[in-house]
Amino acid sequence: MGRVRIGVSIVLLILLSFFASGSASAEVRLPKVLADHMVLQRRAPVHIWGWANEAEQVMVEFRGQTRSATTDDIGRWEVDLPPGEAGGPFALTVRGTNTVTLNDILVGDIWIASGQSNMEMPLNGFGPDLPIKDAAKEIAAALHPELRFITLSEASSDYPLDDTKVEIPWQACSPETAGRLSAVAYFFARDLQSVEHVPIGIIVSAWGGTPAESWTSHLTLTSDPALMPLLALYDQETRDYANELRVIEKEQAEAKKSGKPAPWHLGVQTGWLPAGLFNAMIAPLTPLRIKGVIWYQGESNASPERAALYARSFPAMIADWREAWRQGDFPFLYVQISRINPPSPSPWSVLREAQRRALSVNDVAMVVSADVGVAENVHPPDKQTIGARLVLAARALAYQEPIEYSGPAYRQTGLEPGKIRVWFDHANGFNASEGKLLGFEVAGADHRFFAASALVEGSTVVASSSSVANPIYVRYAWSASSPMTLFNREGLPASPFNSDDTYANQDQPSK
Repeated sequence: MGRVRIGVSIVLLILLSFFASGSASAEVRLPKVLADHMVLQRRAPVHIWGWANEAEQVMVEFRGQTRSATTDDIGRWEVDLPPGEAGGPFALTVRGTNTVTLNDILVGDIWIASGQSNMEMPLNGFGPDLPIKDAAKEIAAALHPELRFITLSEASSDYPLDDTKVEIPWQACSPETAGRLSAVAYFFARDLQSVEHVPIGIIVSAWGGTPAESWTSHLTLTSDPALMPLLALYDQETRDYANELRVIEKEQAEAKKSGKPAPWHLGVQTGWLPAGLFNAMIAPLTPLRIKGVIWYQGESNASPERAALYARSFPAMIADWREAWRQGDFPFLYVQISRINPPSPSPWSVLREAQRRALSVNDVAMVVSADVGVAENVHPPDKQTIGARLVLAARALAYQEPIEYSGPAYRQTGLEPGKIRVWFDHANGFNASEGKLLGFEVAGADHRFFAASALVEGSTVVASSSSVANPIYVRYAWSASSPMTLFNREGLPASPFNSDDTYANQDQPSK
């Protein structure tokens, strides 16, 4: 009888929820990303969408233009208004059975800032032990009314959502608001606005300690058999957690009886659900026109189980987002994970090489961060340099400026008697920061790497080792904490690289 009562109660709750949501949907409603103080994308159709009563006519007015739409059978509507140039502030009005007006709207460029904790890290830092360089000075000077930010709440879902949860709503950047902003996103937006002179809107959608597969749609993950191990891995991890939880619950019960302190545990890692973050923190944004994406993630994929798959999963995620937005190959700018002093052997280097090889994807650029990293800290405090380098990439890819935006990038090798020659792109004048090149290693047919001497010859580097008679492969800065010594004339560092395609099995140190 108890089960019947519980079942009836659940049905009543569902019905009450349905009628409550139905009455609310009778009024025009906008998604949370469309709000006061926001930025709309310039030179693109202004796409506005939302919900209202079934078969209701909705009118949208913006900058003297009006468009109307009739809701579908579940109350959805959308309109496109004509493109326009940067400017503002403007008001946007939506009329149905009620009227919604958004005020202080700017038109400029919108960038999505996503990834894990290095993107999430605010200007205030993560406490006194994990600061941002010159944080107090930067916050005090952060008066930029044409920079607008919105920060989404951490959320995961089993299915794609049509709206987001918001931690910090759209607001102008000021010393009062800057401390909670993503530091990387802030420095990127600040420096970009100073050269483009248009309003910049940043949507921060980041969650610390999360893997790339959580940011990828379920359709993409299940369409590629090569990505199936990621789903199997999550399944195994949840089963392992369930077993651990049983032990912890038993220990907690025993502690309660004896009066001793109960053991503590983290809880379920909901942010690791494959596709979960895409569903809750990306899918609801895809109707919005954007300029591009900046991405800082990879540390959570730098594990023995995941690193080797990143060469497949990361490009798949980029293609997935571009398909979801349906805006073509918009610029996707990402940060290669920094130097650190992890246990050895470590897949950290394997992950960085997978990131480098993703440069084969159209309209992407990679920012190298290893030279500003701190070996003991996975969160480098110098986010200013990262933001500035992302701006160089944006200016080159998104704004088509003829500027250098990358450090020397490995292109190919040539074999010579007793040595190997390396050619690079973006190699306009080499500069060795230590006075000589360090961190080069060579290997023969056995794939065993040995430390090598390296010299600059014109626009190439020649490496050799007395331990390898006939070098076939070369790698640079392969150790996760290796010093960075190779730069171009613009002061941009060369990426760590490995010419050996078996790199995924090379997490061991050199001989």
